[in-house]
Order: sequence, then C-alpha cells, then structure tokens
Amino acid sequence: MGSSFGRCFRLTTFGESHGRAVGAVVEGCPAGLELSERDVQAELDRRRPGQSAVTTRRAEEDRVEILSGVFEGRTTGAPIAMVVYNRSFNSAPYEVVRRVPRPGHADLSYRLKYGHWDYRGGGRASGRETIARVAGGAVAKRLLSLIGVEVLGHTLEIAGVRAGRVEVEHLRRAESTSVRCADPEAARLMEERILEAKSQGDSVGGVVEVVALNVPPGLGEPVFDKLDADIAKAMMSIGAVKGVEIGSGFACARMRGSEHNDAFYLDGGRVRCRSNNSGGVLGGISTGMPIVVRVAVKPTPSISREQESVDLEEMRGTSIRVEGMHDPCIVPRIVPVCEAMLALTLADHAIRAGVINPCRVHPL
Repeated sequence: MGSSFGRCFRLTTFGESHGRAVGAVVEGCPAGLELSERDVQAELDRRRPGQSAVTTRRAEEDRVEILSGVFEGRTTGAPIAMVVYNRSFNSAPYEVVRRVPRPGHADLSYRLKYGHWDYRGGGRASGRETIARVAGGAVAKRLLSLIGVEVLGHTLEIAGVRAGRVEVEHLRRAESTSVRCADPEAARLMEERILEAKSQGDSVGGVVEVVALNVPPGLGEPVFDKLDADIAKAMMSIGAVKGVEIGSGFACARMRGSEHNDAFYLDGGRVRCRSNNSGGVLGGISTGMPIVVRVAVKPTPSISREQESVDLEEMRGTSIRVEGMHDPCIVPRIVPVCEAMLALTLADHAIRAGVINPCRVHPL
C-alpha cells in the first residue's frame, strides 16, 4: 500500500485511526544518536488536537512508546519501532460510511479499490496516520541537528488571510499564536476566519511554508531522484495537501529570466546567491541556500453541513451529515507534519550523499 518512504533513511507507517494503535518504523538511522521518547513526544504534542479554540476539542493524549532500536538513550542502528495507542475514539458515527461515502474523503476511492477496508474514522486514510510521520520526523530532525540543519514551519495563509513578510529569525515565534503564524496581526484575522467558518458548520484551508536552514550543498541525485522532486513527493503524500511549490513556485510563470535567476556573488571566498527564487535547489541539487517549500492545504472535509452523496448499496442519491468533533481548519496542526516530511527527505539524502555516516554518528 505504499506505506514506506525513503531509500537510505526509511520510514514505514502502520495502523488505522480506530484500530488498536498507529506507529512508525524508522530504518537506516545510524547508531549512537541520542534519542528519547521525550524528543519524539515534543513533536507529537505540537500535532495533538485540543491546543486552542481553532482546533477540535477531541481529547487525544498520543503518548509515544519506543519499542526497539534505542538502548541506554542512543540509537543502535537497528530499526526504531515507535507506537502510539488509540485510547479515545467512538466508531459508532462511522457506521453510515459503510454505504454512504463522505464528500472530500477517501471513503469512495478505498471502497472502489479494495472492496473491504477499515472505514472507521477514515481508517488508513485518517489524519491520525500523520502521527507516525511526525514521530519519524522527530528522529530525522535529531539526526540533521548533527550537521547544523534546522527545519522550521509556519502558517503563511488561512482563508485568504496571508502573513506579511516574515524573516527567518521570526519563524520560531509562530508557535506563540493559535494558528502558528509568525505575523501576530495576520494570526488574529486567521483565527477570526476559522471561528466564523466553524460557526457556520464549515471549514477553511490555507498555505504552510517550511524552511530548512544550513542545508549543505550537494544533496540530491539527478535525474529522477532530484532533491526537489523527492520533497514534492513527500509533501504530496500528506492527505490534505493539494499543491506544492518550491522557491518562487508558480510565481516564476509570471517572471522574466532576468528577474527569476538568482545572481551569484563571492562572500569570503564562497559563492552565494543574491536571491533565492530557486528555493535552495538547482538542477535537483541543493545549493547551500535555505530550502523553501510551500504547500496548499485543503479545507477539512469533515463538516457538519448536510452534503450530497450516494447510497452505494441501494444505488440512489442521498445526503450525509458528518458527526463528531473535527478541526474547522487543519493548517496549524499540519505544520509539524510538513516539517517532518522535509526532515525525512533531507536526512535520507544526507546519508545518500555521505554527509552523514550511515553506520554511526560518532567515530570509534
């Protein structure tokens, strides 16, 4: 089912939304990396619901347990297995999904492909699958920190409200707002738009921007394993993401070459770029400039408004109203997921390029 991502640093996710647990297996992490459940939990807590008025009130503790691959606080080089048990869910509202697919969800496509599938809470297609991505991304972030790479994400836009120019040094303050936006005034307006949609039984989407700092040049394997190509795949594999752009992205279609080309200059004997329209990647290879990625996140498909659908057993038109507690906007909670996928991609390419020793992080 395509449940694995990466070549040398590889993440495999497992579990369903209303099954016993969801989890991750990370292969290819070198031995000797300091890692604890606390490191992983810190990232999972950023993804957890119930953190503000703009997220669902659903209570999910999401406590991680590391089952293997870590001994005496360091990785051993063996597969790192991590699990989060599902402890708070109600499957009853999903009985209708057996026969009536929810618009915007994967219910119909899973039924058409597999016939028999776990429909409860979205099953394998649920947003809870991203728990495993964030857990794997936590390991990748720890690994990347050894070479000075930092991955930071923030909310750029929600419901048409876009943040003003945000400098890199301000990205860390995004965590202080309910919507993870580094522009306080834009954050206030975003929250208003989300609560307005919520009061109308509706939802909104937005744009997340993720930046990787201090990425060494030379990551990426042309022709089909370009760094930006793998980043795009990583982001598009997130269920709610419907578009990806790197650097100037779609804006480049409205620019001239003289505007878009990043001019080179010498800085202390090193070649640098005057601008970063390329988003830190040229020819599929990192240049040493910050990697800049933006993703379009669709409105939460679970809304309380009545929607048109089809009864697949009686083959007649009908309607469905989604019950339960759902996020009126998933953009703030998807920020750590996008960070995780970028970190996983960079860690994989750093090992492939030999920037990180694939066997151990410390010499004998």
